[in-house]
Amino acid sequence: MSHETPTLPAERRERHGSRYAQRLRKAGRLPAIVYGHGSDPMSISVDAKETLAHLHHGNHVFNLSVDGGDTETCLVKDLQFGYMGDDVIHVDFARVNLDEKVRVLIHLDFHGTPAAGKKGGFNVVHDLAEIEVECAVRNIPENLRVDLDGFEDIVHVSDLTLPDGVVATTPGETLVIHVQAPVGASDEEEDGEDDAGAETSEG
Repeated sequence: MSHETPTLPAERRERHGSRYAQRLRKAGRLPAIVYGHGSDPMSISVDAKETLAHLHHGNHVFNLSVDGGDTETCLVKDLQFGYMGDDVIHVDFARVNLDEKVRVLIHLDFHGTPAAGKKGGFNVVHDLAEIEVECAVRNIPENLRVDLDGFEDIVHVSDLTLPDGVVATTPGETLVIHVQAPVGASDEEEDGEDDAGAETSEG
């Protein structure tokens, strides 16, 4: 990883249920669970503001310190959202070691514009916001920078440059972006060609 693994203080929670979870969230806590590596699942809560800030900056791996005890390296395996789909209400953490290979979704960070997209009226359509990759936990990137200036009009997953040790598991033929011509542009071009042809015939 290109950044230091953040440590999240966590508190064990013995009570469950939607009402208790709502009270936790109102108090600024985020319900979560930790599982994996042969240990029993453990229900916890973490500070919502701190956790969401790390997630927003592309962190996938955390050191969890439960009730002030030893830290455990954990990977975010799942995020549960509210019914509106715009707020995280629960986090699933899986215990991992840094050399363990995992599959995670990585956000694509776009820069620049493809050559065809610089033409008047042409639009760059983003077909994909993230891709799935496989790599060791220690090599998980925060995001993947995509420089579009070096492309003409189409980018597939297979065209992306990945860091060493990171392999895309999203199919290579999957579209990442494409440039869309203005509506009617092809018809106008064909009409222009037809007119040119007619003038040549008349001459």
